[in-house]
Amino acid sequence: MATDPIIPRKWKLSAHGAQNVFVWGERERSVHTLMKAFIWALYLPHYAELTVEVRIDDPRYKPDVVAIPPPPSIYSAQTAPLFWGEAGMVGKQKIETLVRRYPETHFAIAKWATNLRPHAAIIETALEDVPRSAPFDLIAIPHDSKERFISPRGEINVSLDDLDVVRFAPDN
Repeated sequence: MATDPIIPRKWKLSAHGAQNVFVWGERERSVHTLMKAFIWALYLPHYAELTVEVRIDDPRYKPDVVAIPPPPSIYSAQTAPLFWGEAGMVGKQKIETLVRRYPETHFAIAKWATNLRPHAAIIETALEDVPRSAPFDLIAIPHDSKERFISPRGEINVSLDDLDVVRFAPDN
């Protein structure tokens, strides 16, 4: 097994003309921080309002990466996320709960240097009999992704075409 990449505790990265500071938490692996950065960079062209590690109005869960639409009016602030990204381990119950709670939300889970097949089976089961109008992506981030996709100046240059991705299409 390869060792985790060494990254700065606070790392200012850029992608698609935007910048974000990623903080490597003391109780997390460096690859968790890298996966959050890659999710952010991968989906930023589709969701300009992407943020990282921001609590939303969910009763139980906090996404690693999220896009929330602006509220439709000053009297209605509760809206479902447009996008929800998770980095690393995500339990079966959490997946099942989220896909039912947010049927119009695009989900993505990134896994570090792993075979996606067993994880895809869990997601496929969770999506059974759940009407959805947004995709669910499962992404394998390769162990050499820091060197391959992040320049010395902190620019992330990666696309879904560069990675192993399983996409579960919506019902419509």
